Amino acid sequence: MSTFRGTGEPSTYVISITPFAKDGSFDEAGVRRHLRRLRDAGIGVYVGGGGSGEGFAMSADEHKRLLEIAVDELEGRVPIRAMGTEPRAASQMIEYVSVAKSVGVDGAQIYSLDQGHGHQPFRDEIRTYFTDILDAVDIPSIISTHQSVGYLIPIDLLDELVDRYPHVVGINCSTGDMRYLIELIDTVGDRVEIHVGGPFQALSALSLGATGYLSSEGNLAPRLCVSVIDSFTKGDLAVAFDSYARVARLSRVLYGRGGIRATKAVLNELGLAGGYPRRPQLEVSAEVVTELMELVRALDLATIEGWSTKDA
Repeated sequence: MSTFRGTGEPSTYVISITPFAKDGSFDEAGVRRHLRRLRDAGIGVYVGGGGSGEGFAMSADEHKRLLEIAVDELEGRVPIRAMGTEPRAASQMIEYVSVAKSVGVDGAQIYSLDQGHGHQPFRDEIRTYFTDILDAVDIPSIISTHQSVGYLIPIDLLDELVDRYPHVVGINCSTGDMRYLIELIDTVGDRVEIHVGGPFQALSALSLGATGYLSSEGNLAPRLCVSVIDSFTKGDLAVAFDSYARVARLSRVLYGRGGIRATKAVLNELGLAGGYPRRPQLEVSAEVVTELMELVRALDLATIEGWSTKDA
């Protein structure tokens, strides 16, 4: 009989932004305020990610401090996991995960290898990369199979890794290939958590037996993102469908207007802890902010999220 290693409960995680000051410095006070809002919404949190978290623009010391703050603010309240950025070598991932373990996070994502310059590793190289890491770390680990690196991890290899390493507790799957997702769920979904990347596949994934979904939209609307999971779990499909539709529309507009740059701008406009993008990313224009605020009002996010001056 298979032993399930994850939480066993449907869940959603936000890939947290990292607030920076206007001069580009690390904004610890802003980070704390933002994480508290996520905590109060009851959403799981990944920090330091290479996309929403702007981890690619952070130093190793900043990554460690971010993890320390996250543990301080979230531990025992909501799941807190380290994400980090795509590595060029296993040694980089091992170093990051070791730091994450030392500060006390609940788990860490193991990114797929990104060799850069358009190169892709052979199957044996993918296998060696993951075994080198998983042999060296023992923290609860979540493997990422992500289309952004130009390939997906073969499912039979994921099956092998799940069997071999009991500290692998989940897989984060980001691809538009539903056939791959179905095969992944059918192969390892009875043993580990499976979260899909982004909200668009949330209901499909839940219906197929996945654990839940990851999102950037949870930075702005964490309660709405949690509502998709909670209402689906309770069998209240009318609420689940409504919540999903709002998250999907929010995602379409945010990513069409600058992604995390747009999210930060809206949070700032609302008086919440958004901060500013760090170069090379730049702020969105005032005209874009006006468009985004119209959507926020149309989706009635203030009512759903309970925004008020106390959040600022």
